[in-house]
Amino acid sequence: MNPQGLLRQMFDAAIASAQPALCLPPHLPTPESLGRGRLVVIGAGKASAAMARTLEDHWSGPLTGLVVTRYGYAVPCHRIEIVEAAHPVPDQAGLQAAQRMLELVSSLSADDLVVCLISGGGSSLLPLPLPGLGLQNKQDINRALLASGATISEMNCVRRHLSGIKGGRLAAACYPARVLTLLISDVPGDDPINIASGPTVADPSTCADALAIVRRYGIDLPPAARQLLDSGAGESIKPGDPRLARTEVRMIATPQMALEAAAEVARAAGLAAHILGDALEGEARDVGKVLAGMALQVAGRGQPFSTPCVLLSGGETTVTVRGTGRGGRNVECLLAMGIALDGQAQVHAMAGDTDGVDGQEEIAGALLSPDTLARAWALGIKPLEMLANNDGHGFFEALGDAVVTGPTLTNVNDFRAILIGTP
Repeated sequence: MNPQGLLRQMFDAAIASAQPALCLPPHLPTPESLGRGRLVVIGAGKASAAMARTLEDHWSGPLTGLVVTRYGYAVPCHRIEIVEAAHPVPDQAGLQAAQRMLELVSSLSADDLVVCLISGGGSSLLPLPLPGLGLQNKQDINRALLASGATISEMNCVRRHLSGIKGGRLAAACYPARVLTLLISDVPGDDPINIASGPTVADPSTCADALAIVRRYGIDLPPAARQLLDSGAGESIKPGDPRLARTEVRMIATPQMALEAAAEVARAAGLAAHILGDALEGEARDVGKVLAGMALQVAGRGQPFSTPCVLLSGGETTVTVRGTGRGGRNVECLLAMGIALDGQAQVHAMAGDTDGVDGQEEIAGALLSPDTLARAWALGIKPLEMLANNDGHGFFEALGDAVVTGPTLTNVNDFRAILIGTP
């Protein structure tokens, strides 16, 4: 198999390992365990509709529910209502879905069970602001956070303290019912509070923490938002709150699991596979340079690994937007890697987002080969200028090296693979 075909096969295996139909059923309750109560299904995220469909397929008893997912990610369900909304900048459809979700769980009894299906993207899909803020405020703050270079955990800390549904508030609204949250992680470290900004888990961070992040990145908040943080009125649900005493959280798919699935594909092709980490963070272009440095050491000196081999990594990089290009973080990382590799022979790479959307483009990522820079120069494309303009998508699309998957119906964060040597 050619190197690019093998890289794509690894990416596909990573995505397949996190499909709800595979990873959700072992964690579902049984109708017998419910007793005389009702089952209510709620959820949000890019994988939530596929999760809802899997739950329906495996649940023989009655149920009701509401799940919100990204436009284009809906999966038909018979008993659970699926709503589509905007991501990464929220819209009115997401706001209305969040309001209805709170209403749905507001009058439950201690006999009832809420199954909450959460995956990456839920923060933008449940944009219910606290009193005093409007949807436009949430949209502006979200755009500022996305362009600031803040990490995903920092962005979610700010979001939680300006939200009427995140930071444990959704679980508190379900009380006294039991709440079982099933999570597909898209964040470094797999901390539940950072997956969709933790609508059903206790939040140890504070309004003061959110304010510090706002100051750190120079984010201009509207007066009402700053007042919520300054006064402490935006405080989230804290550990030990009795309304969360009957909640349980289970992680059903993670970036590490996806990388292990990709490693199995590499080994089946006769390659050594090394997972560098599932939680790499930092400025995308800097991460790309570091990964290139590691690849050059392996290719040139056989250290710390001999060739042929594959270096795998996951996590979530950030991009501080300075140009006017199309993004996104995976292609920015890959372009910086390619520039640093400078056409190194027998080094191929791929970077992509497992949800099929890198940044705001319907493009998952791209492929890099030893002749990438030469082909770009032949077309009059200047790699350094494209990187400076944050236009990784424009760069790789012009070369025909973009990777388009369509909606993958899951999300276990970024995927990077560097193939060194001949497979």
